[in-house]
Amino acid sequence: MAVIKAFKGMRYNTAKAGEISSLCCPPYDIISEQERLAFIKENEYNIIRLELPKEGENPYACASDILKMWQDKGILKIEDKPAIYIYEEEFSVGNTRKSIKGIIARVQLEEFSKGIILPHEFTLSKAKEDRLNLMKATNCNFSQIYALYMDEKHTTLATIDEQSKAKADLEFTDKTGVTHRLWIETDEEIIAKLVADFADRKLYIADGHHRYETALNYRNYCRENGISKPGDPQDFQMIYLVDMEHPGLVVFPTHRLVRDLPNFDKEAVLEKSSEFFYIDEKEGTDTMEEDLKKLYDEGKKAFGFYCGKGEWFLLTLKNIDFMSQMLPNVSKASQSLDVSVLHTLILEKIFGIDKENMAKQINLTYTKFFTEAIDGVDKGEFQCSFVLNPTRVTEIRDVAAAGEKMPQKSTYFYPKMITGMVMNNLGVD
Repeated sequence: MAVIKAFKGMRYNTAKAGEISSLCCPPYDIISEQERLAFIKENEYNIIRLELPKEGENPYACASDILKMWQDKGILKIEDKPAIYIYEEEFSVGNTRKSIKGIIARVQLEEFSKGIILPHEFTLSKAKEDRLNLMKATNCNFSQIYALYMDEKHTTLATIDEQSKAKADLEFTDKTGVTHRLWIETDEEIIAKLVADFADRKLYIADGHHRYETALNYRNYCRENGISKPGDPQDFQMIYLVDMEHPGLVVFPTHRLVRDLPNFDKEAVLEKSSEFFYIDEKEGTDTMEEDLKKLYDEGKKAFGFYCGKGEWFLLTLKNIDFMSQMLPNVSKASQSLDVSVLHTLILEKIFGIDKENMAKQINLTYTKFFTEAIDGVDKGEFQCSFVLNPTRVTEIRDVAAAGEKMPQKSTYFYPKMITGMVMNNLGVD
């Protein structure tokens, strides 16, 4: 099953580079150009220059040059001993303070067909091309993939908690209020115990599908071009591993906003929807999320169909059997997803937005923010929006275990991992 190992991580030498808080950044794909420049202005050694290179005529080659320069100047250093890194994020959801903790290790890459490491969402080729070019130029992973594992007795988590009682080796709170902590575990006995824990486990990718598929492509590229052989570091990827039942695991929904549909007619949508859904007309959006959560807790499939000016409709699926009729060739796990219900019965059947249209985002925009789903319609930028409940972690597991994938933007794991606390230099054994 899953093979994990310790590695000599590449980390900042803060004595030369500056405070760790000024060196890290959020995931590259949620950073605007204005934010990217602000990170560099605050500290020229910020990881964004490697993770999201935009300098010079060939940004990837420039990233390679910057990496070498920082290594030569001692800005970046390699760990003295192989380590497994314990990583914790402490954060707020509403008025509740939570934390989630796991380990960062090298994980042996496996094709999805082997059923050892499983995806749950479809990906876009453009993002994979960008990440592959960066790996070819730098031979590094600068950020982690996020994966879940099943551990009924929580033995790994018990070890992690025991080994992270002392003060963290690195700690800072970012501008969004998330506190990041990193412990560097080099004890060989503890490492051996953690490695053994995963010998009979599967991993479920939560976040980072693009990077995982890119890592597979890069491994194959290196083998084909004589850069590496089986067993070399290029066969491994840096992955953050979290217990699937961790109490701090938070998944937000991703809402859908609809735009530029010819002849959009709210009444026609409602009339056609009534075949599949109970429809309750509502006024004012203050209780929309609360109304949806109530139905979520009851195990029902429901959405908020927002039409602007405070007017919305609560759509509750009448019978899940509709989905087995519409999608007879997929598992019940996939049939039962809220996003599958919305996409199949409304977006595809009523609006005519097919899967290719969704992938290219011709008539759809996605947001994790409830306020954006409402304001976008009120401002006239969108014709309507659909507010969703979050996907359950057990649903992610069941769809992946069935060898299937969810529609894009089915999940949003919160908070995102920070980039820059530890990196994986594939030139180091």
